[in-house]
Amino acid sequence: MEKLAIDGGTPVRTKPFATWPIYGDLELQLLKEVLESGKWGGAGPTKLGYEAKLPEMERKFAELQDAAYAVSVANGTVAITVALQAAGVKPGDEVIIPPYTFIATATAALAYGVIPVFADIEEDTFLIDPEKVEKLITPKTKAIIAVHIAGAPANMTRLNEIAKKHNLVLIEDAAQAVGAKWEGRGVGSLGDLGTFSLQSSKNLNAGEGGVITTNSREYWENAWSISNVGRIPQGGWYQHERFGQNYRMTEFQAAIVLAQMTRLEEQMEKRETNAKLLNELLGEIDGIRLVKRDPRVTRHAYHLYIFKLEPDLAERINKEQFAKQVTAEGVPLATGYVPLNKNKAILGKIKEWTGEEREYDCPVCERLCEKEAFWLTQNVLLSDEEDMHDIARALRKVIASYQ
Repeated sequence: MEKLAIDGGTPVRTKPFATWPIYGDLELQLLKEVLESGKWGGAGPTKLGYEAKLPEMERKFAELQDAAYAVSVANGTVAITVALQAAGVKPGDEVIIPPYTFIATATAALAYGVIPVFADIEEDTFLIDPEKVEKLITPKTKAIIAVHIAGAPANMTRLNEIAKKHNLVLIEDAAQAVGAKWEGRGVGSLGDLGTFSLQSSKNLNAGEGGVITTNSREYWENAWSISNVGRIPQGGWYQHERFGQNYRMTEFQAAIVLAQMTRLEEQMEKRETNAKLLNELLGEIDGIRLVKRDPRVTRHAYHLYIFKLEPDLAERINKEQFAKQVTAEGVPLATGYVPLNKNKAILGKIKEWTGEEREYDCPVCERLCEKEAFWLTQNVLLSDEEDMHDIARALRKVIASYQ
């Protein structure tokens, strides 16, 4: 057995994986146009001869996701809050969400007094389990948030059936899923509203920023107004007809997004190619289980590449130590989320809003988080084919040390 790098052995690789972000002359050119225009913000008049970047970005983003409308906002967290407000969800109402997601899915609701209720995830996909969702619906339930975790669309066919049956709003948290498709249609156009993140780790990166998509003109107008201090489209500067706040993006961010969009297709193709190769390589390693892909996922964004350890192996390792061992071999392996249904900050805020100490039973998520689930991030999938073989070699080497 080879000596592990963490114990002084030779690492499988020392070469770095693909760096992120990726940029070039187009980003510099568009940023220079904004700088010289004098129109740096997303509000107010546009100088003669300058084509504002935000409206162009919103239009192209909506087209990318097969949606009729898009509204740019400050970040992906705000996007969820505004989407709930735009759809008429009120403080005190409940929204069903998965526990396997970034904390913002829950905090964005709680910031507005909307109470998250946690529905467990599917064992093989890490996505919200629609049948668990339906069992949790009560008269207080007003919305469902389907998180397209890692870039894989949730079961939008079944979730739409449930939402329509119970007259619920269906919101897609597509923060990790720009470019992803379910049955040939872009995420963000499948439910009532979609929300996206442009934060620096995301596949479409503006440093910070968010986008809300919808096919409803009413929801678009509501979201636009809420994000623009209650103004209305084509209204006067001091014509505030709704309660809103300033959640706008800047022209600089829109310029970066427009440039980054030109790179997205090539990057998506490379991620999918490398993910397919990784599936082949890791599928041959005893102790590893692959995440299943629903055939209705016609495009996976692969913001993350998730895999699991077999239960018997997972019981014999310390998850954090295993990740450190693989990372020492030159492969940056992450342990992933902690279950939100156990998060003290979330449970504390729920108690503050409701006056109740609530418990949520999500055994699948809890086990995967505690023992079995690991990630590779999207930039790793932008590396070369040989780098994918290195990933498999590193994992095989570390797993062999537990035999």
